[in-house]
Amino acid sequence: MPSVHTLPCTAQKQVFTRSAIPCDIMLSRFMPTKKLANPVAQPTQRVLVPTVPGTTRQFTKSQRIFTQGDPADTVCLIQSGAVKITVINKQGKEAVIALLESGDFIGEGCISNGSPLRMTTASAMEPATILVIEKKEMLRALHDDKEFAERFIAYMLKRNLRVESDLVDQLFNSTEKRLARSLLLLAQYGKEGKPDTVISTISQETLAEMVGTTRSRINFFMNKFRKLGFIHYNGGMQIHSSLLNVVLHD
Repeated sequence: MPSVHTLPCTAQKQVFTRSAIPCDIMLSRFMPTKKLANPVAQPTQRVLVPTVPGTTRQFTKSQRIFTQGDPADTVCLIQSGAVKITVINKQGKEAVIALLESGDFIGEGCISNGSPLRMTTASAMEPATILVIEKKEMLRALHDDKEFAERFIAYMLKRNLRVESDLVDQLFNSTEKRLARSLLLLAQYGKEGKPDTVISTISQETLAEMVGTTRSRINFFMNKFRKLGFIHYNGGMQIHSSLLNVVLHD
């Protein structure tokens, strides 16, 4: 029996104390080794968040946290739930550029690129709790707490590596490989610890926007993966580690 990995599926003032922030896990091409059972595990990297005054807000499923073009004056930390990051072009075409979870920052672009406006839209994929931190408070924390600043930079560099990996995947891999990689990333394949809860609500439309293809192509490959035993449905989508063969196959 192959091993199974599952997919992670009123405002109140609060002072946010030190907590652990897990970094994204990046799947990349590698030469097969004897440790094939866990070839993409990354060293655990943690961001220590100093005492930062912020506002805790609750968001319902599909509710927007911020919208592309809004003023970029806050940084948000996902305390629970999952968030979808999208971008829309002038023709109205939408693309999903990230699916983030508890422990991830969103809207951090306001301190890294200095843009006065949001370049993306963030929407809750399920009920979510978000800590909203004013830009000036985040800058103060980065300035006053050297340890936090160093770890936050390391966190953001890993996020940047993930974006670069996504770009290479989009440019050079087939639709089938891109979908397989996306599913493995969603299942957090190779991450230490117990896999997260299934995201039972992720739609084929969302997967199509992530991969950069049509829903019909996603449906075709999802059926293919299911028939080959790479995925199955049991109260949500479950991903078998054998799906990695699609990513590695040339």
